[in-house]
Parts: sequence; structure tokens; C-alpha cells
Amino acid sequence: MTTDAADSRRAALVYNPTKVDAAQLRGQVIHHSAQAGWAPPLFFETTVADLGQGCVREALAQGAAAVLVAGGDGTVRAVSEALTGTGVPLTIVPSGTGNLLARNLGLPLDSPDRVIAATFTGEHRPVDIGIAQISRPDGTQTEAAFVVMAGMGLDAAMIANTRPKLKKAVGWVAYVDGAARSLPQAKPFRLMYQVDGDRMHTARVYSVLFANCGALPAGIALIPDASIVDGALDVVLIRPRGWWGWLAVWRRVWWDNSVLRRFKAGRLVLERRRDQSVHYLQGTAAEAGASPAQAVQLDGDEFGQATRLSCRVVAGGLLVALPTGHPASNL
Repeated sequence: MTTDAADSRRAALVYNPTKVDAAQLRGQVIHHSAQAGWAPPLFFETTVADLGQGCVREALAQGAAAVLVAGGDGTVRAVSEALTGTGVPLTIVPSGTGNLLARNLGLPLDSPDRVIAATFTGEHRPVDIGIAQISRPDGTQTEAAFVVMAGMGLDAAMIANTRPKLKKAVGWVAYVDGAARSLPQAKPFRLMYQVDGDRMHTARVYSVLFANCGALPAGIALIPDASIVDGALDVVLIRPRGWWGWLAVWRRVWWDNSVLRRFKAGRLVLERRRDQSVHYLQGTAAEAGASPAQAVQLDGDEFGQATRLSCRVVAGGLLVALPTGHPASNL
């Protein structure tokens, strides 16, 4: 039996039609809405001109009580941006190649029905979201949100050099090709950086990352201590010395963070390491300035060139729907 309150509620699905089976997805959302006694759902397709922000604004204007998003990481980022601070819950339906936010939330990647059902019967959990202010070489500024991480330098160049056709064919593995195409031309650059208004520091780096959470595909823990509910921003400086230094970076990111840290003996080994090829910092706000201007990425999308990247975290700024009984400790 449904109540009048339930009957008046309506969900909205925002989806990238190039990333999903639209007919099947819409059918699943209609089915679960009806089961919950909600009104028929609203549907919005993203476009090149509207990556999702406009869709969300229209959905909210039409009274949507919950929003589902299905598409690549860029679509999830755009929809999350528009929902920040609204209190309207977001359901992430894993789609596309990366599924970065879904991975960091520990959502099942191969069970869309279970995730969609969480919109109506699951638990709502506030999580953090990052806000990046991007300063351009011409003095203009733009602001955008990120749910996983923002980066300046080689990581953004790697994304720019990833071939779209290869990414569509093999998924996230295409980034390996992008890295191979970027590394030969990569050069360190001088970075001025500051965390939480502390004194300014300088370093020669290949990349600086501002992370809201730290898990990548293939079980790689780029930032093992990062949490999407701690109200903190994790800053990572990638600064290898020469080609051998890149081996140290790979060892730190893959072997140390993703394997050794799982075991007590491994953690003891890491406590004695003095390797600074990957340097970690933490705060609630941080900024970095570079000369010359460097490429910038947010959640795997290119955002042009910037001379400064200022990031802050909005603690609990985004409400997400999780399946009932989803382990909160994983966040």
C-alpha cells in the first residue's frame, strides 16, 4: 500500500545516451518507481551543450525528489555539481569506463537494478565534494566541482593524449596508452603551493593532485588514507627524479599503497621508507600556482590550461543514495 506522500514524489534520471542502453535503463527506473509508489519518473538526456547541470536544474524545477545519473565520470561530475547543497539525493548508476565515484563508494558495478532500487528504498549518506577555481593565463577564472580529484600537470596531459576510440574499445586501460604518449615529452615544472593558508612552499613536480577520494580502477589505491566523508582534501605531489624515479612512483602507488598496506608487516616496512617521489599532504583547502601554465583535469575531463588551481572541500555537500546495509566503513 502506498501513501499520498509517496504518490506525489518523482525521480529524475539524467543520462548520457552514448554511454548507456537508454531504453533498458529507462524501463528499470520506471519499474522501481512504480514499485515504490512514486509518480512516473522524469528523463533528461545530456548533450554537448549541457553535460548535466542544466538537466538537474530543470529536474529540480519540476519537483524531482531524487536524481539518478548514468554516464561517464564527466556526467557524474556535472550532475553532482548541480546537486551540491540542495539536499536532493543522488543515485550513481555505474556506466561508462571509469566509474570512479561508484568505485570509491563501493557500489556494485555489475548490478544496476540494486543501485537503482536504492533511490527508493536505500539509505542516504552525505559525502564530501570538491570545488576547484581555475585561473587562466589571460587572468580569467572559472569554477567547477569534482567528486574524485582535480589535477594539474602530467596527469591532465595524459588524459588529453588518451585516444577516444581506444578508450571506447578497451575502457580505462586506454589511459596506459595516454601515459606512454605523454611521458617522453614530460618535463617537471616549478610549483608554488599552500595548504590551509600555511606558508607557501615550492617544489619541482610533474603533477599535483587535489583528491576528494583516492581509489582508481584495477584496485590501485592512489591515496590509501583518503576518505569521501572526512571533510578533508588530500594533496599529492608527483616528483620523481629521472627515469628511475618513475619506478619509485609506480612502486609507491601500486605495490606500497595497494598491496603492502593490507598487511601489518607491510605497514611496518612502509614506516621506514623515506621515499619522497610521491608526497602527501592534507587540509580543507589548498592552492597551487605554476609557471608556465599547465593542463588541468577534473575527474578525468580536460579543463584547459591554468596558471593556478585553488581547491576546497565542501564537507557533506552531496547526498548520495546507497543500497540498504551498504557498509559505511568502506567510505
